[in-house]
Amino acid sequence: MSTRIIASNYDHAGINRKIREAGGECEITGCLGERFIAAGLGSGHIEIEGTPGNALGAYLNGAHITVHGSAQDAVGDTMNDGEIIIHGSIGDAAGYAMRGGRIFVRDSAGYRAGIHMKEYNEKRPVIVIGGVCGSFLGEYQAGGIIIVLGLNGGGRPIVSNFPGTGMHGGMMFLRSDCRGIRFPKNVTARPASDCDMEKIDGTLSDYCAVFDLDKEEILAAPFTVVVPDSNNPYKQLYVAN
Repeated sequence: MSTRIIASNYDHAGINRKIREAGGECEITGCLGERFIAAGLGSGHIEIEGTPGNALGAYLNGAHITVHGSAQDAVGDTMNDGEIIIHGSIGDAAGYAMRGGRIFVRDSAGYRAGIHMKEYNEKRPVIVIGGVCGSFLGEYQAGGIIIVLGLNGGGRPIVSNFPGTGMHGGMMFLRSDCRGIRFPKNVTARPASDCDMEKIDGTLSDYCAVFDLDKEEILAAPFTVVVPDSNNPYKQLYVAN
C-alpha cells in the first residue's frame, strides 16, 4: 500500500525519512522545490505531484520515480540504477556522472544533459529527452546513450551549442539531420544506420509506451548518431575495455 506524503509538512530530510519508513512505496503531493528527494534509494516506486527541486534521485540505486510535472537541475546526479520518468521538462545537468539506469523526459532539458555519463560492464545508462536540449549536451560523455527526439521544440534546434564537447565514449542519437549544427572535432556525426537504430529500438518502445507516443511516427524522421573519434587519446582514462 502506498503512503501519502505532503511535501510542505517536511524539509528534504524529513521527506526522505518518510520515504524510507514507507519502504519506498509512496506518493508525494504538493512538491515545490524540495531537494534531494529519494537520494540513494535502492527500491520502491515513488509518484510525485508538483515540481521537485535539485538532485531528484541523486545516487539512485534501483528505485523508480515518476514526476507528474517538471523537475529542476541535476536530476539523477550520479545515478547508479533505477528509473526516473518526468512528465514535463527538466533543468540543467541531468544525469551528471550517471552510471546506470534510465531517465525519460517527456519535454525538454536545459544545459549539460548527460555530462560525464559513463558505463562499466553491463551498466549502460540511458537518457531520453522528448523535446530539445540546451548547450553542451553530452559534454565529456564517457559512456551510455543519450537520445533527443526534438518533439514539440517550438522551432528551436534539437540541440544548442557545443554538443559532444570532450566526448570520449558512448553514443548520442539526435532525431534530426543536424544540418547547421556544429560538432567539435573530437566526434563523428553521421546518419544513423539500421544497425545503429537497433541499439535503441527497445528503449524507444518503452519510452513511447510511457508517454503514449507513436513509435512509427518517431522513426519516420531521420536520426543522426554521434560517436567519439576513435583516435581520441583520452578514452583510456575514462572507459573500461
